[in-house]
Amino acid sequence: ALKNMVKSKIDNMLQNKIIRESHSPFSAAIVMVNKKDGEMRMCIDFRQLNKITIKDRYPLPRIDDTVDALCGSKYFSTLDLFSGYWQIEIEER
Repeated sequence: ALKNMVKSKIDNMLQNKIIRESHSPFSAAIVMVNKKDGEMRMCIDFRQLNKITIKDRYPLPRIDDTVDALCGSKYFSTLDLFSGYWQIEIEER
């Protein structure tokens, strides 16, 4: 049952162009985690990749500075990216 669930999630990600087929000798383990609602979330164990990734560090703006910058503004918007953790593109080499 778990294998079918993983295959279904991978097929869905392929169809939605979140991932693509690869013949790379490198891979990362898939870990299935129970969600509070009883469903399963597919996670990828990127610990080995994280060890060699160059960190992109920059300070987050302070909330009070952000609120001050918005003072006097008339229009606001919000953005909620679906499955936001898949929204970061990786440079191909």
